[in-house]
Amino acid sequence: MIARMNKEIRPVGGDKSDLVGSIPEACSNEAKAVEFMEAARWGDTPACPRCGDVAVYQMKDRKTGQRGKRWLWMCRGCRRQFTVRVGTIMEDSPIPVRFWCFAFWAASASKKGISALQVKRMTGFSYKSALFMMHRIRWAMAGGPTEPLTGTVEADETYIGGKPRKANNEPVRGARKQGMKPGSKAAVLVAVQRGGPIRARHMPMVTGSTVRAFLEQNIATTARLMTDESKLYVKPGATFAGGHETVEHSANEYCRGDAHINSAEGFFSLLKRQIYGTHHAVSREHLHRYVSEAGFKWNTRKLDDGARTLAAIKGGDGKRLHYKQPAA
Repeated sequence: MIARMNKEIRPVGGDKSDLVGSIPEACSNEAKAVEFMEAARWGDTPACPRCGDVAVYQMKDRKTGQRGKRWLWMCRGCRRQFTVRVGTIMEDSPIPVRFWCFAFWAASASKKGISALQVKRMTGFSYKSALFMMHRIRWAMAGGPTEPLTGTVEADETYIGGKPRKANNEPVRGARKQGMKPGSKAAVLVAVQRGGPIRARHMPMVTGSTVRAFLEQNIATTARLMTDESKLYVKPGATFAGGHETVEHSANEYCRGDAHINSAEGFFSLLKRQIYGTHHAVSREHLHRYVSEAGFKWNTRKLDDGARTLAAIKGGDGKRLHYKQPAA
């Protein structure tokens, strides 16, 4: 099935580099997949992921001159063997590299993501393996730019979760009447620079102090802040030299001149369509991974699918994600 699908995989946009063009082959051929990952990670200068030495060479069969099934390298510096997996999210994974290439491409090219069940159906892996592989890829997508947002910055929060169920066959008339506890939904706070990058985070609790800490950490003090009329932003907004403007959503005001938070609302729309439409439900424990994925796609929205896939692969360098965190 994957071999048939790979015929339809094509990079979109102007990037016609050999590396991007090799993505279809990398999804169906293990040798091509390993070569693709090595080029994406090291370029023309392979280096040992343990000591950083560039005095490395491929280990090949002396008779045939072919690389072995483990695709090993040897470092002359530390005298240790390694593969392209070492020091990345793929380390110690028994999943073939070609399936990692497919998963990276599928996660990067799908605007609203791809579910682990879909990956399971297309690869034949167990759901547990597919889910863990996708969580690793979302971990690779986490991080991104760290410079403070400047210019005009929009900030807003949203709440993700289910709707109240009917009780005793009575019609649902709101969360409070049905006993839905405050805080039962998960909060996501976002700050987005107009025409620029975004910072999104799952917040265990949204209060004045947590909102202020988030804004101070991610937005330059010279910026101009745009929010809705929520009181959460009143005191933090006073600290920005560019001023603080609001729109009153409760009065059906969504734009007043250039005062609006439509960019933030647009991000929330994409995030919720991904969660409700593709994944249907996510746990609070793993919500931050889906938020990171949506934020990564927003920050790389001007790249084509191939370049975005390469950015995700490079983001996995130096990261590990375990089923259980090892004891300290």
